Amino acid sequence: MIKILIERNSLLFSFGLLNIIAAIAFLVLIQFSDAVIAGSNAWLKPFKFAISIALFSWTIAWYVFELKSYGAVTVYSWVVIITLGFEIIYISIQAAKGQLSHFNTSSSFYATMTILMGVAAVILTLWTLYIGILFFTDEVRPIPHYYLWAIRLSIILFVIFALEGGLMGARLSHSVGQIGDDEGLPLVKWSTRIGDLRVAHFIGMHALQIIPILSWYVIKNTKGTFAIALIYALLATFTFLQAIRGRPILKFPGKNITQK
Repeated sequence: MIKILIERNSLLFSFGLLNIIAAIAFLVLIQFSDAVIAGSNAWLKPFKFAISIALFSWTIAWYVFELKSYGAVTVYSWVVIITLGFEIIYISIQAAKGQLSHFNTSSSFYATMTILMGVAAVILTLWTLYIGILFFTDEVRPIPHYYLWAIRLSIILFVIFALEGGLMGARLSHSVGQIGDDEGLPLVKWSTRIGDLRVAHFIGMHALQIIPILSWYVIKNTKGTFAIALIYALLATFTFLQAIRGRPILKFPGKNITQK
């Protein structure tokens, strides 16, 4: 599998591997560092981002191999590396300083960096949209029709829920119902008390992996692929609607929703 991935896109494979190595380093730092940012270990966020970036890089490396627009694929690969490389480096620096990376407006410099991270995310998302369009308009390698549709639909959902991150940026918070809620589920830290926009963001973006995997290994037909994509889209939309209503995706006994 690794050899095949290298053959498909060595640039994105190498970038993903660097992020896996970084994630291992962050995991070690979590064990030895007591630094806390927003109620969590300072190195937890870089760890999660490094894993997510590696997964995205390897997933998209697998898909773009099917396209025959080699020039566009090469440019896109570098867009992924530059934008996400900037994100993980800055997030790591901020963790080392014990400072917030996202939504940090405590100084003009940090506010500017927050804006630049948003710009990087938008550039990457729009380029991913362009790649998705190429899967409709460009010549692709011979692959099953249902799998081609799985890639198309997964990219559409990824783009929609990646752009949902803009709502968090505009609010300077992922919380709906109360500012600065640091309680949440283990690892992901999704709120168990109020609305959390990160849930839909996470679920929607991971359509990129889940829909093609289900289509290839389980569904194996076009109608079924459309059906599972629709169900998945409804799930992601439901979590978004829950969040904007100030409701947590999971609410534990004794936890009350606090409205603004």
